[in-house]
Amino acid sequence: MSATAERPGRETLRAALRSPILRVIAPIVIMLVGFAIAQPRVVSPGNLLNIAVQASYLTILAAAQILVLLTRGFDLSIGMTVSLVSVVAALAMTAGGHAGPEAVLFGIAAGLGTGAAVGAINGALVSLVGVNPFVVTLGMFNILLALSSIVSGGFPVQGLPAGFLSLFGGTFAGVPVPVAAAVLVVLVVHLILGRTVFGRSLYLIGSSPAAARVAGVRTRLHLWAVYVLCSGLGAFGALLLTARTQSGEPNLGGSLALQTIAAAVIGGTRLQGGEGSALSAVAGALFVTVLSNGMDLVRVDSYIQQVCVGAIILASLVLDRWTAARRS
Repeated sequence: MSATAERPGRETLRAALRSPILRVIAPIVIMLVGFAIAQPRVVSPGNLLNIAVQASYLTILAAAQILVLLTRGFDLSIGMTVSLVSVVAALAMTAGGHAGPEAVLFGIAAGLGTGAAVGAINGALVSLVGVNPFVVTLGMFNILLALSSIVSGGFPVQGLPAGFLSLFGGTFAGVPVPVAAAVLVVLVVHLILGRTVFGRSLYLIGSSPAAARVAGVRTRLHLWAVYVLCSGLGAFGALLLTARTQSGEPNLGGSLALQTIAAAVIGGTRLQGGEGSALSAVAGALFVTVLSNGMDLVRVDSYIQQVCVGAIILASLVLDRWTAARRS
């Protein structure tokens, strides 16, 4: 075979190796091997399944965050959206003492509606009023934090219907529902971003808002819609997490905002917008979950764990800035 015939294959291989997603896979494998040497239980089938389930929640929320990051924004309120949705859905399902299918459907509708309402407010302030996303979502974070405590009285809402727990926390064809749900969300987001005009417009808005306007993209409508979609997916993730804890928790999403941003950036999504994918959420969520799970099993001090996670987030942000500077 001639050198010219081999060259396209080599170029394809080099391009694959430069993929941010593939660059995350190697550290994940290295972490698993390293943790397994210290604690063989890390790679046991039961723990690997546990990692998959834990990562599924973060994957869904990171995919939601990526949609906003593509447009040069971010949602710091997504964690508190999870908390408020959890409480509202639980209260809706337990109101009146009913536990039938109607109560489950009412709770699901209330939770998803709450998430969509939060996203609509965030999106309106960012796209129509023109307020910086950091200011909007940080303010919303504090509002939702207070509302979660007020609505729940500061205590978990117990007594969720068995039907809800089975629907969002059981298994589907032998696969844990959270894992199946994460696969579905990633597939839907992947199709939206790669196969729809709306998705391609998000990349254009993130790459160059001015060019998007010149191209006829209704940037305000797209920005509003993407915040609604982000919070809507966050609400879906909240329902899954509520089934996992079997109660409506006012503190359920405390640290999730930074975790979703970390997972997105580690997976290859740029904070400057215009670059990222649904698969970035999978890679980043697995990285964060494997790190956290491994440190738990080898009994790393919780404060040291926070230092490690924080250092990795900062390193990811620095790498993101360095990569952007090299491209410019």
